[in-house]
Amino acid sequence: MLLVGGSGDYSVLDDLPFVTGFIDFLGDVLIPSKIPTFASCFGFQALVLAAGGELVRDPERAEVGTFPISVSEAGRADALLGSLFPSFKAQLGHKDRVETMPSGLTSLAASERAPCQALHVEGSYIYGTQFHPELSREANIYRFNLYRERYKGSAADSSSEVSDSLEPTPHASALLPRWVELVRSNA
Repeated sequence: MLLVGGSGDYSVLDDLPFVTGFIDFLGDVLIPSKIPTFASCFGFQALVLAAGGELVRDPERAEVGTFPISVSEAGRADALLGSLFPSFKAQLGHKDRVETMPSGLTSLAASERAPCQALHVEGSYIYGTQFHPELSREANIYRFNLYRERYKGSAADSSSEVSDSLEPTPHASALLPRWVELVRSNA
């Protein structure tokens, strides 16, 4: 099993050798081998690129704080996200979003600003979320303060709006333990 988290310091759109090498690893090894993986934010975006999708940097639709996530009909039928239908709240912190979803990946959820917030690599236990199920409200406050300068000029530029939006997200936080149990019970 592999867990890939987010990165406030780097974007998958950065042309850096370790970023492109990681994306190549996902596309050449991880996805074809169907290694059980949970990837959030940076990892989610890298999965999309590795599978042939497209991302865009979209600061006007940046999401930092706590946001509602709508589970799609495909998500409703999914073993991991299905119990969260029709919606739940999650911690977010990103400026990049999916523009084109590649074949072989199923979109499971969306937000008002991003058309894909969760995905599943068909026929595997590979999942990705644009949101951060690993972050608590307090951890997202810390993260926002740490990376505040990176959000200047974006939709997440207002400290008070971000701080006011932050709230606990127990349903999103339950996804990682649920994923581990899903993989373990089907191994």
